[in-house]
Amino acid sequence: MPPTTGHAVPQTEPPRPPRETLPTMYDLPSEVIGEPGLPDEFHDLQPQLLSRTLSLADYTRNQWFTGSDLNLYYDVHHPLWYKRPDWFLAVGIPRLYDGRDFRRSYVTWQEGKNPHVVIEFLSPGTESEDLGRFYRQEDAIEGIEGDDLSPTDTIPNPEGSPPAKFNVYEQHLRVPHYLTYSRQKRQLRYFQWIGDCYQEQPVNQTNPQVWLTDLQIGLGLWEGTFEGISSCWLRWCDAEGHWYLTDTEQERQAKEQAQAQLLDAARNLLATGMTIAQVAELLGLSTEQVNQL
Repeated sequence: MPPTTGHAVPQTEPPRPPRETLPTMYDLPSEVIGEPGLPDEFHDLQPQLLSRTLSLADYTRNQWFTGSDLNLYYDVHHPLWYKRPDWFLAVGIPRLYDGRDFRRSYVTWQEGKNPHVVIEFLSPGTESEDLGRFYRQEDAIEGIEGDDLSPTDTIPNPEGSPPAKFNVYEQHLRVPHYLTYSRQKRQLRYFQWIGDCYQEQPVNQTNPQVWLTDLQIGLGLWEGTFEGISSCWLRWCDAEGHWYLTDTEQERQAKEQAQAQLLDAARNLLATGMTIAQVAELLGLSTEQVNQL
């Protein structure tokens, strides 16, 4: 019985699929009053950079969705349980919900696809939940170090309460690629779902630090300025470590290339003996621009 409908769903034989009987994103809350907001501006800007530099060779732009700080509903038996990944990618689904609407949340039983990549940005208050048994602080669990837990162990939760993020990504959603990034340590960690659990994978010292073979894309650390702020950012790249550009960077690069081609054409025309006025008129430049050559 979906908790938001107030009445039992009529039973049929065969049973109707969850997409038809369970709550949709229109029924489930997209935010909870009193829930803490983003801890800093980095948690707002970094997801934007990830989404704006993402380029997938095997998918068109209308075949994948990225979300950040969006309610992710994952358990058909507990429809109100959700997590809010800092950033995630789902592939093989429309960019818009049902191809027509902005998503208020991501409801796995409606979408039919779990996230393919999840990235969490570590902070002191969330580090233990984000890293689960890979959290190496000795007092994370009384007397137990993270490395002493077996792959199927989970951090205990009070009975009837939702599991921790790491457990949801590993045991419920089985997200193929789970990554964490500590901005303070400038440390990227990569957990790949192999068999029935996450196994931490080595990270390269040079970019791409992580290569996702099935998506044919790399992830690395980029020292640069984004939206006016200089920092060390996570950014997508190709196999050689060349950074993928944002939309604004692509526009600026195209404009610079066009300007360079125009100036080269002006030089070539001047070399033929044409006057400055003739070259300016032919190429649509000002005489001042041509004079600068």
